[in-house]
Amino acid sequence: MNTQINTAYEKLHQTALKAPSSSGVYMWRNHEGTVIYVGKAKNLKNRLSSYFSAGQHIKTRLLVSNAENIEYITTSNEYEAFLLENNLIKKYNPHYNIQLKDGKSYPSLKITNEDFPRFYKTRLIKKDGSLYFGPYPDAGALDTFIDSLYKLYPVRHCRTFKKRTAPCMYYHIGRCKAPCCNKISSEAYNEFIEEIKALLEGKGDETVNKLQTKMKEAASQLNFEKAARIRDSLKALAILQNQNIVEDFESGDRDYIAHWREGELVSFTVLKIRGGKLLGRDNFQAESLDDDGELVEEFAREYYTDNSNLPPEIYISGRHETSFLKFWINKNLNSKSRIIQISQNVKDADRKHRAALDMAQENAKEDIIRRLRERGDIPAMEELRELLDLPRLPVRIEGFDIAHIGGKFPVASLISFYNGNPDKKNYRYFRLRTTNGVIDDFASMREAASRRYSRLINEGKPLPDLLLIDGGIGQVNAVDGILKALGADIPIAGLAKRDEEIWRPHTSRPICLPKRSDGLRLLQRVRDETHRFATSRNQNLRTKENVVSIFASLPHVGPKRELLLIKEFTTLENLADSDADTVAALLRIKTPEAGELLEKAKELAAERKKSKETKQLILNSRLKKAASSPDNGSAESASYSKRLAMEALDLPAVAEE
Repeated sequence: MNTQINTAYEKLHQTALKAPSSSGVYMWRNHEGTVIYVGKAKNLKNRLSSYFSAGQHIKTRLLVSNAENIEYITTSNEYEAFLLENNLIKKYNPHYNIQLKDGKSYPSLKITNEDFPRFYKTRLIKKDGSLYFGPYPDAGALDTFIDSLYKLYPVRHCRTFKKRTAPCMYYHIGRCKAPCCNKISSEAYNEFIEEIKALLEGKGDETVNKLQTKMKEAASQLNFEKAARIRDSLKALAILQNQNIVEDFESGDRDYIAHWREGELVSFTVLKIRGGKLLGRDNFQAESLDDDGELVEEFAREYYTDNSNLPPEIYISGRHETSFLKFWINKNLNSKSRIIQISQNVKDADRKHRAALDMAQENAKEDIIRRLRERGDIPAMEELRELLDLPRLPVRIEGFDIAHIGGKFPVASLISFYNGNPDKKNYRYFRLRTTNGVIDDFASMREAASRRYSRLINEGKPLPDLLLIDGGIGQVNAVDGILKALGADIPIAGLAKRDEEIWRPHTSRPICLPKRSDGLRLLQRVRDETHRFATSRNQNLRTKENVVSIFASLPHVGPKRELLLIKEFTTLENLADSDADTVAALLRIKTPEAGELLEKAKELAAERKKSKETKQLILNSRLKKAASSPDNGSAESASYSKRLAMEALDLPAVAEE
């Protein structure tokens, strides 16, 4: 029994650790599938992981002990998560929400049910005929917005409406029309209230224009304090009117359908909007070899089996085929439901529908990630073992890629996939030394492979089951030569981007896999991840810190002049090719001083060029020597491989014991 409890606890913990870092809503379900708790999170991974930390309250431990699994729905922001959480709590009425939710509630804006209404912020909702707008997670924005309304509209401020003989101070300063003294009719007064309602319902373009006009007038009159106040009011209004697809004030029912695929694996997500609120999300898993444009149509025919669950509107992406689906829904199901396609480049009116489809697609993608993680992508690894004639299943795949800008800041990235999924704790990157300033991808690959695998061999660590190179036969053969010199028995393959061809060492023809091949999809994931990782590291190196020191070392250059040189020339070599008059005009110094600066720049540039050429000659010599080294298994070969690696790392060679 204890073993079962521990297994369930570990399963829940692993689900929490593998959740995305985006905002969203999570649901705990018991062994019967009943939702027992609903919560929201700004960061799903952090929030769910916190349930498994030490020192939790007894009620939290009780929740975890009664749970069987965790589901989550990602959202675009925390505001959407909050609204979706409210909707799901009302739908499921989870048992533990009563015990675990804190007492905090979000404020709403109330417009009272009176002849001369007032409005104010409240956290208490009563059935008294009043209108409530919200709730609003940003209470500060609501306060600013209400203050702006009172300054813009001359409505009453008093809590209790009483007839008076003389108006209060607000009337005399123009902030109230004094309905208490019959100075305004109920009809005229309620015109202000109707404008405010329209503003809160997202129909207040005219009111927004009023605010913008007043802001411009205040700025033109140099009344910057008032202009800033109105500006802040507009920002508060933008926050309150933040478009979301969880609850958008539009009544009506509609579905949003999107999908994500990896090879033959496809996941579909349906977001169900009922009464203007998102009340649920359905995920469906399938396997298909159909083209992307046909997938949603195929799914919808299976999903909508009768017209009882057909909403009036079904939204899908604009790239899908729908002609047969429309005919089938209208004729076979006798329904007038509309299929509406939304493209990526949408008009303002369709922006919220595009956001809803993006949200559905993101949830489908998360489902695919979970499926791949759970099954370990075994079909892809088995396909690669067979097609590439590998000695064993490629459980551990490592990938290399090179990134540079015109030879500057060359970086090699190494990423690792385990069991078909990214293993980020084993990612590495190498700041290449021998090819800095030299565009030579072959030499860069050789250096990176030498440094990586000589270290693994010397430290006695396991080698990968497959090495993937981002490139064609040239890059593959270059790395294969290094691996043989090191005595490293690692199968190697290259994936060329143009036609997605797979190259094996010293072959004349590539291997071409079908577009929907599991094996090709896995190699593409590895290749794309190496490219992303290498590019991000290269960008980090192209920062101010990488060029400040060389410019700062020049004569007559301080911090301000250093920035001017960086902006104008970027590299030392560009500066060295310039002339004294240009530099003097840029830095506003005398021509002799500019000449002195240029002389030093040319001297440093020549030293750097000579150093790069020397390193390149040394590397070419080593590689030539490695190619003609003795048998891979000999002691002399192992000794040479170790020296090659140590020298590539700019470390002294160590003699064998």
